[in-house]
Amino acid sequence: FYNPAMALNRTISVLILNYFAEKEKRKFRIALPLAGSGIRGIRFLLETKAVKEILFNDINKIAVKTIKKNITLNKLPKSKIKIFNQDANLFLLENKGFDYIDIDPFGSPNPFLDAAIKSLSRNAILAVTATDTAPLAGTYPKTCLRKYWATPSTKHPSAHELALRILIRKIQLIAAQYEKALTPIYSYYKQHYYRAFFICQKGASRTDKILANHKTIILLNNQVGPLWTGHLWNNSLAQALPRMHKATLLQRIAEECKISNFPFIHYHALCKKHSLPIPKIITLINLLKKSGFAATRTHFDNCGIRTNADEETIVKILKKHKKLIQ
Repeated sequence: FYNPAMALNRTISVLILNYFAEKEKRKFRIALPLAGSGIRGIRFLLETKAVKEILFNDINKIAVKTIKKNITLNKLPKSKIKIFNQDANLFLLENKGFDYIDIDPFGSPNPFLDAAIKSLSRNAILAVTATDTAPLAGTYPKTCLRKYWATPSTKHPSAHELALRILIRKIQLIAAQYEKALTPIYSYYKQHYYRAFFICQKGASRTDKILANHKTIILLNNQVGPLWTGHLWNNSLAQALPRMHKATLLQRIAEECKISNFPFIHYHALCKKHSLPIPKIITLINLLKKSGFAATRTHFDNCGIRTNADEETIVKILKKHKKLIQ
């Protein structure tokens, strides 16, 4: 199965591998337990110099035949390639010691997290996709509680950011029982999925620091979480990616990663709540900056602003410049 809608998802994986291969002069033993057509691994081999060895796996025999065919068509070096036809968890546990594992399933990544985390080497990268956005974003709160051990936001405009933070915490909790600290280095929401990349470090003290960032917050008089309250991005990585690829998503994240405040402000909802005229987003951003605050767009929502100004302050600024906005 080849999904063209996930092309940017795969591109970002390529960029991140290239970033670390260049920065740390390292090569990766890579696991793709849900390889499908093999396109992600093929791109790693064609577009990076980061591959020490890559292990393709899929439980579907037709997928495995397709992987082999695609590898031949692309004339790839078979000395770096191994192909398996196993259950994903069995594959991971029988081939431990990976520097990069990519979990990209249909739906929830939950069934694969334990085996993947057990198979991570020190300083390895774990990449996780979740396409079950409805429970995480609050459409099915009971399902979210069962699967992700947290209460989602059912009303807040920044539900997708909160959902991503709930997902990150769940992954970190699975790792914590093995004293593995998973620090997010790049995370995002796009269309129908959430995606997070982690660096794995070992040790009880590092793991405890991760867990200290798991908190429940109050929004619209409702509890949300527990969720990850730390950074979603490594700043150096976030700044580097737009220089490697011009996707709008990467450019927007490079700006918003400079502002740690969350959740972001949905300014349409804010204006509606306070019966204020809705300005152009760039007008509001400029007004905030002129008032001494940091402000930029967020990739989570086209009507979202990441800023260190609180709601009350933004309302005052909008009221002060009401004539300019109208």
